Amino acid sequence: MSRTKEQRKWLKSMFSESESFNSDQMDGKPQPPLSIFVVNPENVIALPEFGDDIFVKTHILDIINDRVSHRKFKDESITLEELSFLLWSTQGVKSVAGDQYATMRTVPSAGARHPYETNLMINKVDGLKKGIYRYLPLIHQLEYVYTPDNMDRTMTQAARKQKFAGNCSVALVWSVVPYRGEWRYNERSHKPMLLDVGHICQNLYLACEAIGCGTCAIAAYDQKLLDELLQLDGDDEFAVYLAPVGKV
Repeated sequence: MSRTKEQRKWLKSMFSESESFNSDQMDGKPQPPLSIFVVNPENVIALPEFGDDIFVKTHILDIINDRVSHRKFKDESITLEELSFLLWSTQGVKSVAGDQYATMRTVPSAGARHPYETNLMINKVDGLKKGIYRYLPLIHQLEYVYTPDNMDRTMTQAARKQKFAGNCSVALVWSVVPYRGEWRYNERSHKPMLLDVGHICQNLYLACEAIGCGTCAIAAYDQKLLDELLQLDGDDEFAVYLAPVGKV
């Protein structure tokens, strides 16, 4: 029990008025990029604008009250417009502040650092082939990465045999780029980073409820297998949270 209590300290604030700290930002080092770069321009896919026709609920009280976790989905595709809405709701960029200094998004983030990237395992989305994709929030587009063999089965295994992770229309996997927060807050950034991904996922829950979809957040996963599936290096970027989505 003493070891558990010691580990609990990580949950407490590390920002003490009596303790100063230093960071790369304070040392004048250049900040990291606001988002990932396009790797292959030929694989970039524009996301369409979405209209009111995709919504089945519009009253915020109904959306909040009806929100639940869903682990069973219909064997149906979602539209590209619906996917566009889900991505904008969770990581959409509303504006860029200063000279590429920070992004203002649809979710809050400590210090406006927004250290997360959105990876997608797409099974059933109209107009898109199955595969692994990455969301490009600064331009609201997707980049196709590759289509692994037995992708849905591997995703199920990565989610510790939770079958709905592989049977969904699309699974959103948020990977963290720690240095975006560390640049400003050094090791004090790690707790706020995890709070940030909670904001992102709650927006996904509410956005899903508005368009007749469902999701269930997953924090129990095989780190190595999931990082390998998404082609993440596991050190400077790695998976933290995932949420399968489908029609309900």
